[in-house]
Amino acid sequence: MAFNLKLMDIIEYHDPTGDIMVHRVPEEGSAETKLGSQLIVREDQKAVFFRDGQALDVFGPGKHVLTAANLPVLTKFVGALFDGRSPFRTEVIFVNTKTFTNSKWGTPEPIPFRDKELKFVRIRAFGAYSVRIIEAQLFVNKVVGSQGRYAREQIEDFLRNIIIARFADFLGEVASKGVSIFDLASNYDEVAIGAKSRIQNDFEKYGLEMTDFLINAVSLPEAVQKMIDERASVEAMGGLGGFTQYQAASALRDAAKNEGGGAGAGMGIGAGLGMGMMMPGMINQAMQGSTQTQGTKPCPHCNAALPMGAVFCSNCGKPLQVTKTCPHCSNQIPGDAKFCPNCGKETTPPTVNCPHCGKPIAANTKFCPECGKQTSQ
Repeated sequence: MAFNLKLMDIIEYHDPTGDIMVHRVPEEGSAETKLGSQLIVREDQKAVFFRDGQALDVFGPGKHVLTAANLPVLTKFVGALFDGRSPFRTEVIFVNTKTFTNSKWGTPEPIPFRDKELKFVRIRAFGAYSVRIIEAQLFVNKVVGSQGRYAREQIEDFLRNIIIARFADFLGEVASKGVSIFDLASNYDEVAIGAKSRIQNDFEKYGLEMTDFLINAVSLPEAVQKMIDERASVEAMGGLGGFTQYQAASALRDAAKNEGGGAGAGMGIGAGLGMGMMMPGMINQAMQGSTQTQGTKPCPHCNAALPMGAVFCSNCGKPLQVTKTCPHCSNQIPGDAKFCPNCGKETTPPTVNCPHCGKPIAANTKFCPECGKQTSQ
């Protein structure tokens, strides 16, 4: 930066840190400038030119010579007595237009989430975002004001509050559509896009653009996460039966390792004996549950679990297999059986054609079931 508080001939600013969003030249008060002074604006900057506290123009990248051509509004302040070169007091605010990346956001307090599986749960979320200034004069007037310099960290708390408020609101809409907390991980991109569009509406009011919005994780309370992990462990062991057997075996192993002395030894022996008496019943119960689970079949109509030998469904009442009556021994046999499994005789008698209507009927039928006429004398 090169300027003279008394008379600025060259006005420029360079930020070696990359974290300064806005810098005012001079940082305090104003300085004398004259027409013909040079204003140097770098590629990642815009310069807002002020005179007497009023923004006159916004300059883009390049070298600008301050003349009546590019600042015609100044001509009314410059007297003819000074040939148009009278000094005037000005300030120049340099605005950094680069993208500020990797800013962090997160929920300081859990967000209530109505889940279709967990019913109601409180979740936390965190991630990162990127932002840049797109309206230099708007950002200066609404956010920076008369500050000499404005760094990135000064606005991050404010932006974080906007992000959390809009993200929580959008998450409520996601929950109302029946999306479970377990489905969010596979839909982070979709949720981030929807939340970003909400947040951008607020950012635009301050001359900002959110270029990126990322969700790194959505987490459940520790107690809920522990219950989910335990449920997954039960399923991994083959259900409740396998989990019970594992728990019983673990308890017996721990009891066998108890080597306390005195009263402790007596209590250990008693506990061991009690466990030994309980073990057969526990294992037998688990085995029976496992056997019953394996010895079932689904109903073809309603899919209810039924014993293997069931003929009719206890849930819907429909037969599990179409049956018919054997014409010889009257036993119920499968509907597609050609021979009776009880008497061994053929279940489908030979057929003949009705002499009146031509329909096939049983050979010993006296009256045709189709036309009702007598088929034999």
